[in-house]
This record gives sequence, C-alpha cells and structure tokens, in this order.
Amino acid sequence: MKNNDKANPICAPDYIDRDALRTLQLQRLRTMVRHAYDNVALFRGRMLDLGLKPDDIRSLDDLPKLPFMVKKDLRDTYPFGLFAVPMSEIVRLHASSGTTGKPIVVAYTKADLDVWRQVMGRSLAAAGISRNDIVQISYGYGLFTGGLGAHDGAEALGASVVPASGGNTRRQVMLLRDFGVNAICCTPSYFLHMIDQADTEGIDLRELPLRVGVFGAEPWTQGMRERMEQRSGIEAFDIYGLSEIIGPGVAIECHEHDGLHIFEDYFYPEIIDPDTGEVLPDGEVGELVLTSLSKYAMPMIRYRTRDLTRIISEPCACGRTLRRIDRISTRSDDMFIFRGVNVFPSQIEAGILRVEGASPNYRITLFTSHGMDNIAVEVELQPEMYGDDERVEELRKKITASVESITGIRVLFKVVEPFSIERSEGKAKRVIDNRTR
Repeated sequence: MKNNDKANPICAPDYIDRDALRTLQLQRLRTMVRHAYDNVALFRGRMLDLGLKPDDIRSLDDLPKLPFMVKKDLRDTYPFGLFAVPMSEIVRLHASSGTTGKPIVVAYTKADLDVWRQVMGRSLAAAGISRNDIVQISYGYGLFTGGLGAHDGAEALGASVVPASGGNTRRQVMLLRDFGVNAICCTPSYFLHMIDQADTEGIDLRELPLRVGVFGAEPWTQGMRERMEQRSGIEAFDIYGLSEIIGPGVAIECHEHDGLHIFEDYFYPEIIDPDTGEVLPDGEVGELVLTSLSKYAMPMIRYRTRDLTRIISEPCACGRTLRRIDRISTRSDDMFIFRGVNVFPSQIEAGILRVEGASPNYRITLFTSHGMDNIAVEVELQPEMYGDDERVEELRKKITASVESITGIRVLFKVVEPFSIERSEGKAKRVIDNRTR
C-alpha cells in the first residue's frame, strides 16, 4: 500500500533539499544554544565549565563540543528547574509515571505544541492516514504524552478522531467495528490484546475497514509486526519519540519499512559510543543522542536517549530526504546482565517468535536460587494447542533452543495457558527482577 503524501503540504519538509536543511538546522541550533545558555542555569554552568560561549557554535560540526544532557538532569531539577521560559508562557505540562523515582516533567509553549502537532501530522501522513480516515487513539490520555500527541496530529491532518484512550478493551473493539475505524494508534502489546479480545467475541479484524496501525512507546520486534499484520490485516508502522524531546513524532517509518525517518528539521540526531561518548559515523550502531532544534519551554541539547540504533543516510525509495534510524528494539536501560552476559528482552522475544505455535505474550522473571541468578520465562500457548501435552513439550524445547541460539544462554521456559499472563493497557512490563542483591 502506497500513498502520495508528497502532494500533502504538511509533508513538504520531508522532502527538503539537504543543503537547505543543514542551513535551517544550524540557524535553529544556534538559537536554541543561546536560549538555553541565557535561561537554563544547569546548561549555562556546564558551558562555562567547558569554556564555551554560544557564539562558539558556528557550524553543525561544533555540536559535539556541547555537553550531554541525561535523564538524571530532569530528576535532579524536578519539577521546573530546566524550564527556559516563565510559567506564564507554559501552556501544557506532561510527566512520566515516576515508577523508578521522581517523575520526568516536560513543558510546552504554544509554539512548541504547534511543532508537535506538525510532526505528528507528518508522522501519520507517512503511514498513509489522511483527512478521509477515522483514527482511534488508544494510547492513554493525561500526563503520558502518547494520547494527546497522536490526537493533535490526527486533527492536524483533518482526520476524524476517536479519543478512546486506554483500557476497556471490549469497548475498544466495539468502536473499531461500529465506527468503521481505518487507523489505530496504541502500544503494540495493547493491540495484540485487542486482537485477542476480538477473537473471543468472534470478530475478525481482517474483515473490518481497519488498515493502518501506528505503534510506539515500547520496543517491538519484526516478529511481533508479522504476528499483528497476519492476525489483523493491517499495515503496521513503528513510530518513535520520547517525552524529554517532544513526545511521539520524532521519527516514523514510511511505506518502505526500511528504518524510521527522523524529522531532522526539528530534531538533530547523533550516534555515540555509549561508553566513551565519541560520535560515530553514519551506519555504525551506538546510542542515539537528540538535540531539540525548536523546543522553547525546555530545550534539550545533546540528550542521551539510551536507545541503541544507527543512522541510515542512504536515500530512501519513498523520496524523503530525511535520514533514517534503524528500528529500536533494544534500549541500554532495558538490558540486564545474566551471569556476565548482556541480555535484551527483545532477543528473547525474537527467539520465541521464530517458533511456530508460540504466542507473543510472555513474561521474564529474574530470580536468585542457591546464590545463583536464574531466568524463567513464561510463554502462552496458542489456544489450539491447549491440552495437547506432547505438542506443548515439543514447543517448549523448540523455544528453549531458539532463544539459546540467539542469546547464548539457557533459559528455563514454562508454557502456560492461553490468556493467563496479565495484559497491559499501556506499556507492557516484560521483565520482573526478583534477584537478591
């Protein structure tokens, strides 16, 4: 399925000449550096420590001279210490859940919200959504940026918006069917839950007008994409963003599904070695660092995302001139160390989904027994296999071998009944760490 979004005025910046883009980036970068230096004490102090002034940033090649920002900076300055404008200019606040400490608070001026609305509109247009579509937003609304971000982007396109928010999955499926929804925005794990709910009600999503899914807020694998598309008949698009930069809408796949185009006119990407901080050339895998080029309420300059990817600079067949990043299936923050081996949940997921008959619903538990760390993984059966003990044991052995071939470690797998693993209505919690320290 292709679309001619080049004719859509909102998408014009996606096709900007590269030289013109670099000129625009430098202009916006210098403005942001000056703005942050003048108004954010933490940033100014770090600049002074390095002997830097805003006028020292004369080209994009000078960007690596600037200090990094990290998530801890937002927690240490909670709640408003990184704001660069007076509260009278702040028109919206969002925040993380704060489950691992103080919440991350982010702010927006009216101009910031206009930028967010634009990049989210461009994101949805890249996925083939237009003013002729009905879009169901099943991300949570409120302090989480997903719901309102996607909502505003769909409205910017002129689409009809169904603000379903998260939860009440039976009603979600009813809305998909009764409203003739064409596109849905939610987490990939929650969409799988919606597919399961539809199945229990005898509703085949492949027979509905639903054709597009825009999924983000959590890492997901190619195997999960294939499962969702096969079971629902949609085309699945990976969208990327983070609240610290703006929310969803930093990057998205086009119909080529060959990486995610970064909206470089507003977000400047770098890839660094996560250990040394050295900037790596395009094509090498490392940690993604983003600089907001037009975020006045709370400028983020060289923000370390902890997401691992690479920049793809080769031209895309879609014609966009914006560079891409590989889809992010791993975060350095998600990694856990098991008996000296670095393990990512996405590696375990990939191993599970390579086995026919395995469900994409799983849960990883880390625990200590007799002084040794152990991993136990529960994987749900597909309903048609339930009760066939011989097939279940064969499935367990295949999953064990598949995951071991990817991770190099042997994992204790338990195949459990269908629908026995708790479903998430937001970001899926895949790992439970019960190890004793």
